[in-house]
Amino acid sequence: MAKYSARGGFGMNAAQKQQAQMQRIMELQKQMEEKQQNVEAQEFTASAGGGVVSATVNGKKELTKLSIQPDAVDPQDVEMLEDLILSAVNEAIRQADSAMNTAMNSFTSGLGLGNLGL
Repeated sequence: MAKYSARGGFGMNAAQKQQAQMQRIMELQKQMEEKQQNVEAQEFTASAGGGVVSATVNGKKELTKLSIQPDAVDPQDVEMLEDLILSAVNEAIRQADSAMNTAMNSFTSGLGLGNLGL
């Protein structure tokens, strides 16, 4: 039989509340992991130098593909090619970061974590 309290009427006891909170936390953790896995499965591609260099990374920020057009290869100017590669890779990583941040922010925005200082 449920206990009656003047404040809460017939409600859950402390153990039931704790169990309900733990269940909710587990559900939220599962949802967060699913969002994270969805982003990690995506690919993000960026190019540099008008498309002569392109880089693709996955949501885990692992470089999965690098494409260099033959006209970008100048043995006399290797430094330019290196800069183009770095630029394309870094932009693809920024895209992956942005997607992950968006996914996590959309998840956490409804949780009311501001009250916890998070």
